Amino acid sequence: MNPGEKLRNAECGTRSGSGGKSARSHLFRTPHSALRNSPAFTLIEVMIAVTIFSLVVAAIYSSWALILRASQVSQRAAAEVQRQRVAIHTIEDSLTCIESFQADLQYYSFIVNDDPPELDFTARLPDNFPRNGKFGDLNVRQLMFSIAAGPDSEKDLVLRQKPILLDLDPDEQQHPLVLARYVQTFKVECWDTNQAEWVTEWIKTNSIPPLIRVSLVLGDNNKYNASGGPAPVRSVTRIIAVPSQSMPAAVQVPGGGVPGGMPAINLQK
Repeated sequence: MNPGEKLRNAECGTRSGSGGKSARSHLFRTPHSALRNSPAFTLIEVMIAVTIFSLVVAAIYSSWALILRASQVSQRAAAEVQRQRVAIHTIEDSLTCIESFQADLQYYSFIVNDDPPELDFTARLPDNFPRNGKFGDLNVRQLMFSIAAGPDSEKDLVLRQKPILLDLDPDEQQHPLVLARYVQTFKVECWDTNQAEWVTEWIKTNSIPPLIRVSLVLGDNNKYNASGGPAPVRSVTRIIAVPSQSMPAAVQVPGGGVPGGMPAINLQK
């Protein structure tokens, strides 16, 4: 091999050796463009994602709280409507069972007052009447419907009852049956046949009016509905025809041995 060929071979070896080194160094060097195109999230992207997630959670919580509040308001309104229905039904049932004897007005008087509202009379009550189990077989009881202060300083329609020959016991006096809460109006009117109009007081305790009109308005001014407005006011009015009248003293048998002067044989029938 001549000297020229040796020189050319040396130059080629040098070139090939330098090219292999450049290739090896290229394998272990990551360019900046590759770092910028990596799949990892940046801090700004993470913050945006967390913000969007927080907004979604807040919207879901607000919707859930609104649904829960609306459900509570609707349940309370339904309970108050049902209580109002029960109250009117109780008054109507008791008035259709009214009983009165003029010879014993201390037991059978019929009283209606406007201020304070009061409805007081005696009735022969059915077995399914409220609190009937407390009095056993004493189903002829004096009923007293009135307005009393409730636990939240609201006005409640309450019912107290007692057998006609017994006094009102302390438990019934202190813990009457609550028929309706948040009462705004409890009004009892009687049809006066002489005046041909409704009257709010009945002073003729020895007689029973032929028609009785009962109005009941419920609503709590301190409560609000789901939309933020005042709670609805519920009102109901019933006109009740009394099926019986007071028994005159002239037709009662004196000395019958039972309250009201009625003969025992009539009660057995």
